[in-house]
Amino acid sequence: MPDKLIAIVPAAGVGQRAQPLGSEQALQPKQYRLLRGEPMLRHAVRALLADERIEQILVAVAPGDDAAQESLVGLPRVSVRPCGGSTRSQTVMSALRELDPSPSDWVLVHDAARPGLPAAALSRLIDSCFAYGVGGLLALPVADTLKRAVELERVDCVLTGAAPTAAEGRAVQSTVDRDGLWAAQTPQMFRAQKLLQALEKANQSGRPVTDEASAMEGIGIKPRLIPGSIRNFKVTWPEDFELMERWL
Repeated sequence: MPDKLIAIVPAAGVGQRAQPLGSEQALQPKQYRLLRGEPMLRHAVRALLADERIEQILVAVAPGDDAAQESLVGLPRVSVRPCGGSTRSQTVMSALRELDPSPSDWVLVHDAARPGLPAAALSRLIDSCFAYGVGGLLALPVADTLKRAVELERVDCVLTGAAPTAAEGRAVQSTVDRDGLWAAQTPQMFRAQKLLQALEKANQSGRPVTDEASAMEGIGIKPRLIPGSIRNFKVTWPEDFELMERWL
């Protein structure tokens, strides 16, 4: 019998950076913002459904969140659980505990804010993890020149007298060597029990983890880097919505 593959989509956050600047309206979680007339969450989940090897998709939302169920109506192999926590890692950890996986099960974790995931990239990741038995993640080599910033003393503009914005209050401290650097994407795929152990260990030690791969690195595992796609970028800033709509 082939190994079982399940997917988790953590969708318990708000996405503060995606909110329009100066907006005084109540924050709408960005996963429910519309892209091409449908919630972004629906696009992201449907991208996972393109591969039939994923047996189940668990969407983990905050307690009291009723919008996910409505956003995903009619999609097969999808369940919504109100097990979201205050951080991404806590949400994934809670979802894994609810799934109660066996030692042979795999789990694939995908951002709700990456609705442009191509089917070919998803297939590459699953093929590689099944073939080599080692977890991995989609990622892209860093192409841009990277700068490390330093905070500046807050001095008003000599022309206008205006105080600097947050973006204007920094300068270059140094240039970071990009050789060997990759930008992590999702999905990220690992043995489910191993990932749960890694997340629990990080939580107990107070070590922050920003993605599943960093948790696995903490227990000595070196995840494989699988070429992702530029279409699979994370919708983070307000202008990203327009760009993603063009891709979709």
